[in-house]
Amino acid sequence: MNIGQAASASGISAKMIRHYESIHLIKASTRTDAGYRTYTESDLHTLRFIKRGRSLGFSLDQIKDLLSLWNDAHRASADVKAIALTHVADLEKRITELSEMRDTLQDLAQSCSGDARADCPILRGLAQESQDTECGECH
Repeated sequence: MNIGQAASASGISAKMIRHYESIHLIKASTRTDAGYRTYTESDLHTLRFIKRGRSLGFSLDQIKDLLSLWNDAHRASADVKAIALTHVADLEKRITELSEMRDTLQDLAQSCSGDARADCPILRGLAQESQDTECGECH
């Protein structure tokens, strides 16, 4: 199948398929005499694997490692599990950071009367945070 068909069947855009080839995440496609890329059912399987990995938030480097393990019949499942658990730990950290950001923004929004006055606790709070980031002792 051609790249458009592979894109449609895998749910990955043709542009991303070309990108994945350029960074060697997937093997270079075979070409017709006219130079058009062609893909096999095996290639589609790999593209779907990548799409699922991306939907779970794995980085391209992690997916590259997972693909390598997926294609290795002598792999140790412990290696796959280690990648997955590292990713879970990263997700937990991001969840904590996002929750803290949400809570801070909710607090700032609740402190704002939202009227026509120029005084804005949200802007003051943002300014305070930037000062704290630049200088640990400045307030």
